[in-house]
Amino acid sequence: MLLAAFLNVHGDCAVVVGGGSVALRRVPVLLRAGLKVSVVAPDIAAGLRVQDVTCMEREYRKEDLSGARLVLACTDSATVNDRVTEDALGLGLLVSHAGSAERGNLRFPATLEQGGVQLALTTGRELPMLAQALKERLEGVLPEALPLDGWVQRREQAVTLSGSEREAALAGLRRDIRLAVGLSA
Repeated sequence: MLLAAFLNVHGDCAVVVGGGSVALRRVPVLLRAGLKVSVVAPDIAAGLRVQDVTCMEREYRKEDLSGARLVLACTDSATVNDRVTEDALGLGLLVSHAGSAERGNLRFPATLEQGGVQLALTTGRELPMLAQALKERLEGVLPEALPLDGWVQRREQAVTLSGSEREAALAGLRRDIRLAVGLSA
């Protein structure tokens, strides 16, 4: 079983080894998370060059991982991906192996951001099409907008109360949240 977690990696460095289609899909995700991204590959797609990334058009070297927190091995060579993954794991880094996910320690879930909520879905196996289908199903269920700021404010106020007042305030908030997402109170 995999650990489901959200990581705050804003400002950290990511190294993407490979400059093709997988990198084109993953780099925007890394940038939205606030990572500083370097792409290393002998041939880097034009779509990557126009993004806010550092491009190193050459073969991968182990030294490229220096200072990185997160690594993506996404070349069209299983041998290079294996080497990058082995190097990254040896340095204690988070690494995603595009060709063989089980070799790395990082996987990218299907994600949904809607109504101020972020959901991540994975099957825990090599079935990304199932995770994607579930994401599409949830898009139709999750409300477009939710009053998150108001709910957070109510919760912050409730936790300052004591005893039965606190429990009643939290129960009221729980009821309102459940109703807003279509569940019974």
